[in-house]
Amino acid sequence: MINKRLLIKNLLSHTGENSFYDKKLKLSLGSKEGKAKFLKHVCALSNSNPENNSYIVIGIEDEENKIMGVDFYDDSKIQNLINAYLKNPPKIEYENVPFPRLPRHKVIGLVTIHANNKVTSLLKSAWKYRKESIFYRRGSNSMPASKNFELRNTNKSIVEAIEKNARNNIELTLDGVFDFFSSHKPEYNPQYKVFNEQFVLCWAGEKKEVNGEEFYSRVDIELINEQVRLFFSSLDDVQISYNKNSFIITEYILLGIDKQEKRYPLEKTIINFKDNGKHDIVSEFLFKAPKFDDVRIQHIYENNNAIISKIEKNTPLSVLEHEDVLRLPTNYLICFLHGFLDAGDQLRKAKDYIKNIEDKTTYVKYKEAMRVLRKVKYSS
Repeated sequence: MINKRLLIKNLLSHTGENSFYDKKLKLSLGSKEGKAKFLKHVCALSNSNPENNSYIVIGIEDEENKIMGVDFYDDSKIQNLINAYLKNPPKIEYENVPFPRLPRHKVIGLVTIHANNKVTSLLKSAWKYRKESIFYRRGSNSMPASKNFELRNTNKSIVEAIEKNARNNIELTLDGVFDFFSSHKPEYNPQYKVFNEQFVLCWAGEKKEVNGEEFYSRVDIELINEQVRLFFSSLDDVQISYNKNSFIITEYILLGIDKQEKRYPLEKTIINFKDNGKHDIVSEFLFKAPKFDDVRIQHIYENNNAIISKIEKNTPLSVLEHEDVLRLPTNYLICFLHGFLDAGDQLRKAKDYIKNIEDKTTYVKYKEAMRVLRKVKYSS
């Protein structure tokens, strides 16, 4: 097994960006430009590494190689984006890798682009990049290639050496367990479990009982062998169970109007540990949108938009409007579920305003609402 934290360190210690890895401060998959540039880099790295993995490291300040971190990115459907836009798409994985010096809610993102040994090109136009465009890596740059581009294997031996030096061992595993326990307060009940005598999984969460059922909030789950964060939630209520070969997470969201909230199952995630030293993660989308009074939803939507208009014009909000801002993420999510499909775009307009509110709970709810919006869109 490869220790992903050590792999990232090995990549960063290499001679800067090159034809087998790239680094970014953040991904902007919500914009057409950001999505297109990500597709270009995946295409270029795949074409320049036909027989070995290539990587994109996210959360790194470019000039000084400084580890800045990004938010946990909960999106197993990123492969769908690749499949939709690329011809001969490579298999890719996005993993969240915790680093000890980063805040608990921050990670380094690691995109692994698996060897494809086929010429990858754009299946359809994306932003300013035309359909059938081919890209390759020249040093640290992703460059357009001619239509008669031929694959060349130039990085296989050096990437294999980097990956070999990142192999896990007992010392790294034990250090990872100790790091996990020391970084979580006792009230979060940090604990570990070993699966199939080889996988060490650590998890923590604030335990509570609701109507006789056991839930956890602020849940953090890491696969220590690979130093990968498998799940992270700041607010959601989560039920956890496990058996001999699997760890099961069922995630709930709170939705309601005027603080009359109810728990709705969102998604079940099953981590299966196999006897061959591998694991897979299977997700089942459970969410069924609740139905509220249409007239009331229309009123909430219009009120939300009036607040957004004031925020955009830097017009001071009234006391009541400021209180409504605190419910803006949940209210816009409910509006989206009732057919107001621009609700996500409207909510994004308030991101900076919400982010600057002293109490960060609303910003956490904003990120949770956007995450649920993504899940609903991908599962539709």
